[in-house]
Amino acid sequence: MSLPIAARIARRELRGGLRGFWILLVCLALGVAAIAGVGTVRAAIEAGLEREGAALLGGDAQVSLTYRFADPAEREWFEENSVTVSEIVDFRSMVVVGEGADAERALTQVKGVDDLWPLVGQAVLEPDIPIAQALGAQPSGLPGAVVEPLLRDRLGLEVGDRFRLGVQEFELTAALVSEPDAGAAGFGFGPRTLVLTQSLADSQLLGAGTLFDSRYRMMLAPDADPDALRASLREAFPDSGARWRDARRGAPGIEMFVDRIAAFLVLVGLTGLAVGGVGVSAAVRTYLARKTEVIAILKTLGAPGRTIFWVYFIQIGVMALIGIAAGLALGAGVPLALSPLLADRLPVPAVFGLYPAPLAEAALYGLLTAFVFTLWPLARSEQVRAAALFRGVGGAAAGWPRARYLLAMMVALAVLIGAAAWFSGVPELALGAAVGILGAFLVLVVAALLVRRLARALARTRLVRGRPALRLALAAIGGPREEAMSVILSLGLGLTVLAAVGQVESNLRSAIQNELPARAPAYFFVDIQTDQLPDFMARLEDDPLVSNVETAPMLRGIITRLQDRPASEVAPGHWVLRGDRGVTYAAAPPPGTVLTRGEWWPEDYAGPPLVSMSDEIGREIGLNLGDTVTVNILGRDITATIASFREVDFSTAGIGFVMAMNPGALQGAPHTHIATVYAPPEAEAAILRDLGSRFPNITAVPVREAIDRAAEALSGIAAATSWAAAATLLTGFVVLIGAAAAGERARVFEAAVLKTLGAVRGRVLASFALRSALLGAAAGLVALLWGGLAGWAVMRFVMETDFRFDAASAIGIVAGGVLATLLAGLAFAWRPLSARPAQVLRAQD
Repeated sequence: MSLPIAARIARRELRGGLRGFWILLVCLALGVAAIAGVGTVRAAIEAGLEREGAALLGGDAQVSLTYRFADPAEREWFEENSVTVSEIVDFRSMVVVGEGADAERALTQVKGVDDLWPLVGQAVLEPDIPIAQALGAQPSGLPGAVVEPLLRDRLGLEVGDRFRLGVQEFELTAALVSEPDAGAAGFGFGPRTLVLTQSLADSQLLGAGTLFDSRYRMMLAPDADPDALRASLREAFPDSGARWRDARRGAPGIEMFVDRIAAFLVLVGLTGLAVGGVGVSAAVRTYLARKTEVIAILKTLGAPGRTIFWVYFIQIGVMALIGIAAGLALGAGVPLALSPLLADRLPVPAVFGLYPAPLAEAALYGLLTAFVFTLWPLARSEQVRAAALFRGVGGAAAGWPRARYLLAMMVALAVLIGAAAWFSGVPELALGAAVGILGAFLVLVVAALLVRRLARALARTRLVRGRPALRLALAAIGGPREEAMSVILSLGLGLTVLAAVGQVESNLRSAIQNELPARAPAYFFVDIQTDQLPDFMARLEDDPLVSNVETAPMLRGIITRLQDRPASEVAPGHWVLRGDRGVTYAAAPPPGTVLTRGEWWPEDYAGPPLVSMSDEIGREIGLNLGDTVTVNILGRDITATIASFREVDFSTAGIGFVMAMNPGALQGAPHTHIATVYAPPEAEAAILRDLGSRFPNITAVPVREAIDRAAEALSGIAAATSWAAAATLLTGFVVLIGAAAAGERARVFEAAVLKTLGAVRGRVLASFALRSALLGAAAGLVALLWGGLAGWAVMRFVMETDFRFDAASAIGIVAGGVLATLLAGLAFAWRPLSARPAQVLRAQD
């Protein structure tokens, strides 16, 4: 027979409709919809960031400088190469309300702007007044200022109230509801305060060496070439440390975060698709089992095995395409339908629409998954023998498929993993997830086989004597049917993802909220001038509640070259090369320094610049002793030779610098000092009050507040991941329902036999319930072990911290497995219980 004949037979069989294919359709639709939905939202955000790039950035292009304002030559270049230039300054400070012991203080992120701000978009104020009026001189003679509502409410401020930044007093004129260029600001430690830069002239906050960034936003001519301008800036000021950004990527930090989160959620969606694949495979096996007589008849009429394969490959392929199409419609339609709600809830602009790329990606994943999971049962259909027409003669398919089918499955699986690695943009994460999913599958398959063998053995022991319901349940689990395999695979994989997410979230939350505060300092103090350091230390050393104070000189610089090559070429994309990094100097190794390679310089060293690097960073970048590192500090390139590598532990939230240089290397560079203060909570208020009053230019960063913000961010990420894992679990529940539905006919016969032998309905129902509960508990326990192992691996090798098993999460996982299988099993128990034994047994004749 030829392929056209196989297609004709398949078309005729499909006239029966979708009966028997619902589980296949739902499983594929759910998995594809989850991936398509995540991809559609990501594409909408990317389109929004591209469309609103100029507004998010605050102009067509931006040049950023660290620790300094542009010099006259740089300012002249900005003006010559743009239509309009606006200057922004951004830094942390303390808002002070009141005087003396009654004064209240709060950390804020200050933005100083000029009269041209904003170049693009509008700031939204409450009350709605022009920005020039809000920030200009007020009738009281004080400069105006606006603050975010959170800061206003925290300090109990009202319009007309006064507060101080440094030694400069301001009058609150409005609440800052939104600012158009918020996306360019990046992460801030406190709510925003907006003032005119000229109003900060006498605040003592922008002195030499203090921590601030200046940004120059430019509106370019319509025919301007951003790439050419960037090259021109680098050529004109090669050692300035200036960083260029333009509206084509106005908020790269947001874009990268969205890409990473979306990639992770797609990988979780792929796990759900893999769970759906189990249901797809089970549905195909069930369908082919009902077609055993048809296949045997075709074999009797001379149909070769290859024709049989193509008949059902075409049918399953059509059904798979319908399921994938439904998933694409759902994944694209739901974000569109919810676009008004999502647009209001998302903190970034989004342009919702139909985006072919994420839909094509989801369709590819769906096709490959359907192919991998259906090929095995389809290939075994060739092995059905004509003898299956005669009752009692074995004709059902058994054994392994032929080698060509196994090879095709492996190729499709490799393409699926490769596609996930390619599209995710994070190949290491994708490959790790693939290894985890395949490992979980292997563990769950072995676990299902062991559960069946254990159940079969226990059913014959004395332990179950006098417990007929338990004995029947164990005998059914250990029987020849594949219910145990389907239940443990489908439910176990979803619970494994949920267990891993739960363990990682619990450990991170414990580390951030419990362990980190216990060893972290109470405050970071920055912008301490050198002449202020003795009095600063005297106040803290006289306080018996202060257990420790650490100080270090503080500069910030940008790594521009490694081994006399552009740093971006040596280690493209490494986080230490993105933006500026902390730099310190020391004649002798600070207390607690652990050198891993090389030696520290002599205390009286006066030679060329030397640097001690973080050992971890050095290994990641590929640096060795004797290599050179060029760091731009305050517009001046300093090339230092690596003299040593040392351990740098950022997990304690204490002082840690990627780079430490010899004092002579930074001689004469304006700088301030940083300090960490270790004290109990009851001492924090007095420390902040005394030091804030005596040194108004110093900024205090409460570590506990920073920890709380990190915990809030973690909660949001964990919530998104948990919802994705819940979608995987939903797919697993659908597979459970499919397995229960597929076994309903066998349970009807089983119930009829038991009733004939004298079993009452309650005992039969107890047997079914125990069977479901035991399988659910087995799936939950296996998921708990494998998910706990995955959580340990993430904490140990990715987070590089200790792991503690969370018992509460574990109990929830096992209980969830039992409940899910109970619900699915009992939902299909009523028909077997209500069936009349005589009718059922007579139908078997």
